[in-house]
Amino acid sequence: MTASTRDFTHAWLDWKLQREKELADPYGWLALVSLDWLEDEPRGYENLPGKWWQDAEAAYVDPEGADLEHEGEKITGVKRIELVNSGAGTRVTAGAVEVEIARRSGYLIRVHDPEAPVLNGFRGVPAYEPDEKWAIAGRFEAFEEPRPVTVGAVVEGLSHVYTAPGKVRFTHEGAEYTLTAFNGREGGFTILFTDATSGVTTYAANRSLAVDKPDEQGRVTLDFTRARNLPCAFTDFATCPLPPEGNRLPFAVEAGEKLPYERQ
Repeated sequence: MTASTRDFTHAWLDWKLQREKELADPYGWLALVSLDWLEDEPRGYENLPGKWWQDAEAAYVDPEGADLEHEGEKITGVKRIELVNSGAGTRVTAGAVEVEIARRSGYLIRVHDPEAPVLNGFRGVPAYEPDEKWAIAGRFEAFEEPRPVTVGAVVEGLSHVYTAPGKVRFTHEGAEYTLTAFNGREGGFTILFTDATSGVTTYAANRSLAVDKPDEQGRVTLDFTRARNLPCAFTDFATCPLPPEGNRLPFAVEAGEKLPYERQ
């Protein structure tokens, strides 16, 4: 093993350890135990205090005397919460559980319970062995203007809208491919994709790849050894997006996370 390969492998192992630590969060994705779509009329939900509902713009919760908190403050009356569609959710604490409110066209609530069976049975994520050949050089090509891109979801009838600043072009085994990139963290990108392993050794609907921001020449690295499963690969209570058209690679990306144990 060369020094380069050893360093690459050690960095990947550190990444995998941190990734699995995040998944084991007692209030993370593996802690989900329910998903309900809010209705226009106030109503209660099983094992949750208070009444919950929505209108065209916002979600509402009335604690009806129960001890509920939002962003560290006790909710004493009807609380209105307006969120961005397809954006981040927010949490309401209800005793030992956290109720996530999110907007996915309409509003939904998801309960995160540290005693969730999937979380308590978590034993890591199977993955391909790291191989430097899957850290592929690419080039980011910006659109003239960022484009809103509508994609489907693992939930039938639901869609998501994300901003695509451009595409990433790369070569694999002599053939050229492009992948639409969505805005990611700290100037980088998120790429949703499927490939010839999807539905065979990896989750059928999607995997996600984080890409660092390009250098001054537009160069990026697609490190497929860090391709991750989205939450829907682990739980039925997620509304993950599907890859955009064109992000379906015809070859097998034998790198990154495999189908979770929970789906085998």
